[in-house]
Amino acid sequence: MKARHATITALDFETTGAVPGHPDEPWQIGLVELTAGRVTGRYQENYLRIATGRPFNPYAPGCHAELRDALATAPTPAELWPTWQPWLANRPLLAHNVSTERKFLQQIAPLHTFGPWIDTLALARRVRPDLTSHALADVCNALDLTPRLQELCSGRDWHDALYDAFACALICEYCLALPGWEQVSLAALASI
Repeated sequence: MKARHATITALDFETTGAVPGHPDEPWQIGLVELTAGRVTGRYQENYLRIATGRPFNPYAPGCHAELRDALATAPTPAELWPTWQPWLANRPLLAHNVSTERKFLQQIAPLHTFGPWIDTLALARRVRPDLTSHALADVCNALDLTPRLQELCSGRDWHDALYDAFACALICEYCLALPGWEQVSLAALASI
């Protein structure tokens, strides 16, 4: 199937970071839809329950410190799975350096198979090998996607799961609009 004909979900987790005696856990998820090679504006985001008093790695990015009360009462991934399933099951998935998102998704829904996975880090390296950094923010700035990203996610910033998921979606949209990418298949994108 051509990538431009697919419905793809871009996703991002924000996590606690590993702390001695506590595994790395997700506390926020952002899901963003691309259809026919374009960001549709459809999205979903959720905070995820983290036990009261659970320490965060002091170097973990994001605004989790201000959200401790909300995270203590947020739904669990199991409670949210019915709303996430249409976004994640039987769809190509997109993330920046997919290993984190793949790991947490497999932990949340171990009986499901996900993907194919498309990595915007790999896409950015293919499209802009000249960049000295392929970090998500640097790629968006280099491709002049940040103004649109800020328009789509007003009042948010990097290391917010929805903001970062929209950033991934915009990178994919940018790539699929490049000359010569009209016929690229999902399999080709996933293999980059």
